[in-house]
Amino acid sequence: MCGIAGVIHLDNKPSSAIALKRMTDAIRHRGPDGEGEWIENNVGIGHRRLAIIDLSPAGHQPMMSEDNRYILSYNGEIYNFKELRVELEAKGYRFKSKTDTEVVLNAFREWRENAFLKFNGMFALAIWDRAEQELFIARDRYGVKPVYYSTQGNTFLFGSEIKAIMAHPDANAELNKPALIEYFTFQNFLTEQTLHKDVSILPAGSFLRLSPNRHKAPRIEIYWDYNFSEPETPLTEEEYIEELDRLMVQAVSRQLVSDVEVSSYLSGGMDSGTLTALAAQQLPYIKTFTVGFDMSSASGMELSFDERAKAEHMSYVFRTEHYEMVLKAGDMERCMSDLVWHLEEPRVGQSYPNFYAAKLASKFGKVVLSGAGGDELFAGYPWRYYRAVVNDDFEHYIDKYYLFWQRLIDNKDIHKVFSPIKGDVEGVWTRDIMRDTFHHHAHNLTKPEDYINHSLYFEAKTFLHGLFVVEDKLSMAHSLESRVPFMDNDLVDFAMSVPVKHKLGNLDKVISVDENEVQKFFQRTKDGKLLLRKAMQKYIPEVVTNREKQGFSSPDASWFKGESIDYVRAKLLDSNAMIYDFMDRKEVERLVNQHLSGELNRRLLIWSLLNVEEWCRKFLK
Repeated sequence: MCGIAGVIHLDNKPSSAIALKRMTDAIRHRGPDGEGEWIENNVGIGHRRLAIIDLSPAGHQPMMSEDNRYILSYNGEIYNFKELRVELEAKGYRFKSKTDTEVVLNAFREWRENAFLKFNGMFALAIWDRAEQELFIARDRYGVKPVYYSTQGNTFLFGSEIKAIMAHPDANAELNKPALIEYFTFQNFLTEQTLHKDVSILPAGSFLRLSPNRHKAPRIEIYWDYNFSEPETPLTEEEYIEELDRLMVQAVSRQLVSDVEVSSYLSGGMDSGTLTALAAQQLPYIKTFTVGFDMSSASGMELSFDERAKAEHMSYVFRTEHYEMVLKAGDMERCMSDLVWHLEEPRVGQSYPNFYAAKLASKFGKVVLSGAGGDELFAGYPWRYYRAVVNDDFEHYIDKYYLFWQRLIDNKDIHKVFSPIKGDVEGVWTRDIMRDTFHHHAHNLTKPEDYINHSLYFEAKTFLHGLFVVEDKLSMAHSLESRVPFMDNDLVDFAMSVPVKHKLGNLDKVISVDENEVQKFFQRTKDGKLLLRKAMQKYIPEVVTNREKQGFSSPDASWFKGESIDYVRAKLLDSNAMIYDFMDRKEVERLVNQHLSGELNRRLLIWSLLNVEEWCRKFLK
């Protein structure tokens, strides 16, 4: 796991070694084990290394191919690299190291961009073709590893993090005002834009091609996309259970490949419990990590948010070496500055517990397993899908699901909130932004299962992608590699083909429930992830497989109007707050006071306002 960065001067100005090193230094936390820069004329490619496989100097990057044609800077892990190496050796390729990096390099030599489809793993990479004078930047199928790019005047820049781009002297930090509307609607970015003007994230499952001598503008091609659909010839439930069992064991086994110790997060839920159970069969006394919360001032549904007791029970069952951290109300305030600096762009959820979880795990090693992806692949959020399961057509579906995904500010309020920049955001239509996430899924919808599969597609493309961006940034902030076995290629392909009836059990009884009360929903229905629950009973206690869905959330709804109320008021009700350069102060105060008074639960909005206020101070100043 590493960090990549680079620059191409489109006017053929020589690339500066000093400027390139500034870019790689900005992301040194991603790779404290080594650094490298390669420069030729107007092109510069940089790298920071976190050594995981083949810890020797043979893994140094940027890496040049044996024929001296290609230069590679690569971030990630390709779990099938040994199989690909055998295939390439049969074609005559020779290897000097035991790294997956060299396999990636030779795979591109052999198959060019078709190599990306052969990789089973997570990656973001840049390859410069010296013969063709052409740059390729690529990202893994699911977007587990991010990479950003920007054209600033005659300078093309890219990096694993935006701060690498901003470290170059040709880059300018400026607020992307239309992106604010997108974020404060969805608490996420569904498009490729970021809060930094002229800085984009490369879409998951795509590659960018730039030929400076022929095409000044980069061209982006999609090489893979999700396709949730009902199979033409479904298997029996027993066959699906047996195949899921096999694929889960295989996925975890593949992702244990490492020359350093591998550990695992362990909450009280099924996903991390499954990974820990399977990993523990191969790694006796594997280390596990849980972050819990001080519940002395929590109330209502938040009282169940602390999962330490559940995690401790699973640690006992799986015989792990277990470590815990307990967060209190003030811990959010303490980490906010560092968190926003590393996160760079606000995304889904209240992510500071993830920051502390990564900090804890990093004290004991470099690699940790994460359960991300299990809910999105196997339908873990039924109360969301059921919002739009019976529709007249695709447009009707979009109208209904769009109403649900206005997570922060409703349409009726958002233009009042952003009235100070009305002229800059008039053309932003977030309903169309949501619709445009569906590239080829808009036709032939005839039954509820079709709409459920649409929702699974949407959430994997957007919500899960946002979680991956957060996971990458906050783990790498602590020089920690986070692996996601649920995103094994074979497992994902299988999950997308499982009939909806094996994932959900209440299609004929559509139930509506507030997302802040999801446990009530599960207690009433026992719905969601049915196939995964049945398959994993073989490995984890039944009390876990039957446990209600519990997100990784802190009791901030209580803390924001209790122990953290002074912090919220000081940051958001201050007339000098930077957010009021583009937001209407009275409207924001009205929404914030709805939470502080107990009228409405606006914990997500308050978190997002705090995050963006700090972002302005970090990046605009």
